[in-house]
Amino acid sequence: MEENWSTWLGIGLRIALILIIAFVLRSVVRRAITKLIERMNRTAQAVDGTALGGLLVNVERRRQRSAAIGSVLRSVASFLIMGTAALMILSALEINLAPLLASAGVAGVAIGFGARNLVTDFLSGVFMILEDQYGVGDTVDAGVASGEVIEVGLRVTKLRGDSGEIWYVRNGEVKRIGNLSQGWATAGLNVQVRAEEDLDQVRSVITQVGVDMAKEEPWNERLWEPIEVLGLDAVYLDSMVVRVSARTMPGKALGVERELRWRIKKALNEAGIELVGRPLDPELQTDAADPAATTAAPSALANPDSPQSMAASPIASAGGPPAAPSSTVPPPIQK
Repeated sequence: MEENWSTWLGIGLRIALILIIAFVLRSVVRRAITKLIERMNRTAQAVDGTALGGLLVNVERRRQRSAAIGSVLRSVASFLIMGTAALMILSALEINLAPLLASAGVAGVAIGFGARNLVTDFLSGVFMILEDQYGVGDTVDAGVASGEVIEVGLRVTKLRGDSGEIWYVRNGEVKRIGNLSQGWATAGLNVQVRAEEDLDQVRSVITQVGVDMAKEEPWNERLWEPIEVLGLDAVYLDSMVVRVSARTMPGKALGVERELRWRIKKALNEAGIELVGRPLDPELQTDAADPAATTAAPSALANPDSPQSMAASPIASAGGPPAAPSSTVPPPIQK
């Protein structure tokens, strides 16, 4: 003790200094990350969600995304700082780190190989959150499931389907994602009128409907551009189809289409313009048969010896002898 107390004291002081620096640095870094996340939230709340091409500001979505990003950054910072401090303490104790690092490397490879799905899910979740591919409140199509996002985690994303079911989708299983709540959506519908109607009048009525609709609540916020009559989408012998389109708020296209159909129907009725049904598929249509032949067919089938049956027979119509009744007994065979 008398010979080595100075060496032990120096090692202890070095270890204490390493721990103090590590904890202080860890605290400073975590506090800086927290302030950065809070600043991101304040900036997001100041963004106008109605701008074209922008995302709607969703408080819960921003909160969960910020919490996930902050958790990842704080965990990585703590791991790096405390891991470095642990290695420095072992070095101060004059412990050979080469076998330890080699064993840790082999164990890391084994764990990574056994839990590769878990690592894949985690890394995929980190990149999804950092790239803001989707968030809480978005309607997405993840391929394996679709619905509204109710929670975004580093490993699993929760979706609520149309029937109320909750889907747990592993982030590593998502190969492609379709976000229906980002940017803008398109509401499109077809208006089918008679072929005799005046196209200019039809266009004028539909355009006026769009102007009136854009002035009322809540459609003035959901419609991001004026309703546009694109023109004729199809022309038939007795009708024509006019295509109408509008750019709307994400996720509100279906409601806009329903309201637009309602208003266009009322406006066309007031203008005296008649709507027609959908045209029949030409491949499903058959040639109309002669009513007399149609009515005669059942009786002919019922009585083969009737005049209608003989007239319908190809031989009788050609002037040949009538066919023998099926009930006729054949003559006996002569030996």
